[in-house]
Amino acid sequence: MQDTEPQPNPVERATLIADWLRLEQADGVGCRSAHALLSVFGSPGAIFSAGRAALSSHVSSGQAQALCAPATSELTALVEATLAWLAQPGHHLITFHDPLYPAALAEIPDPPLLLYVAGRIEMLARPLVAVVGSRNASVQGRLDAESFSAALSGAGLCVVSGLALGIDTAAHEGALRGPGSTIAVVGTGLDRVYPARNRALAHRIAEHGCIVSEYALGTPPLAANFPRRNRVISGLAAGVLVIEAAAQSGSLITAQMAAEQGREVFALPGSIHSALAKGCHRLIRDGAQLVETADEVLLAMSVSPLASLTQIKEDASETAVEADAELLDAIGHEPVALDDLLLRIGGDTSELGSRLLDLELAGLIAQLPGGRVQRIWH
Repeated sequence: MQDTEPQPNPVERATLIADWLRLEQADGVGCRSAHALLSVFGSPGAIFSAGRAALSSHVSSGQAQALCAPATSELTALVEATLAWLAQPGHHLITFHDPLYPAALAEIPDPPLLLYVAGRIEMLARPLVAVVGSRNASVQGRLDAESFSAALSGAGLCVVSGLALGIDTAAHEGALRGPGSTIAVVGTGLDRVYPARNRALAHRIAEHGCIVSEYALGTPPLAANFPRRNRVISGLAAGVLVIEAAAQSGSLITAQMAAEQGREVFALPGSIHSALAKGCHRLIRDGAQLVETADEVLLAMSVSPLASLTQIKEDASETAVEADAELLDAIGHEPVALDDLLLRIGGDTSELGSRLLDLELAGLIAQLPGGRVQRIWH
């Protein structure tokens, strides 16, 4: 377990933050090299006081030179911006030596030196489970992510995801409905929201959960940051649930990292005809646990279900089920073209359109591109 730092006064705190930022921003010095130096010298301040000769015994000459270089104007501006950001309510900066640094994350091979947190910092100490999946999720996938996350949060687990569109967004939305709530791990600085479409959701998460980043303020949404962000998602959580993932999905990176970190990996199966099921099926073949209900995830993680799966259906939905069970049965488990559906049930096009509209308004089917419909399973 990492060492702990005494509580500094404001001047010492500013110096401490400046030292950590200087280490984190040092050109060519990554997490692994920084941690190796910390294990030898004990603190960022001691690293900078050691001198080039001492540092060169542990890192390359180029890295030693970068560590001995004087602070730049850009670094000074970053320190000032960070201190101003920290002065705002609900903003926190956790160093690797801070007692608040999540113990599970500290155990991964290259834990972040710093964690910026906006919101309820106590969420990091809760039992955590990650829910991830495709950005281009289906209607059914989004509903599954929302209902699973609501159930997991209802049982007291905090749901971790990445604030991306699709499955991540649905997971956060569902988790916000339960007491466990949610953590968003992002790949930008916390002074910006990406994607911008999730700005309102990010504000809700910061109010009822928290948003976490290892990246300094001002960091834009660089493509290389998001795969690295995934190791934090899996590193924080005791298990990772994948809901819809294409064969080359970034969610598979998260699942692979979770397996390497010794976490539980769960996957929802799907249709053999769906491209979004390929990644989950691959995970299951590679040893991930196939799950069909949130209770299976809770059981595997030794959490007693305190709340059953959230019932999304309204009274109108139940009425629609009773009134048109024949049409729902005819639609079946897979997307179906309207012409094929008409052959199955008979009747005329206008009557079918009216019946489908009732089911869609009840939230029981979804209209798909190409004149197809799909049943939504709650």
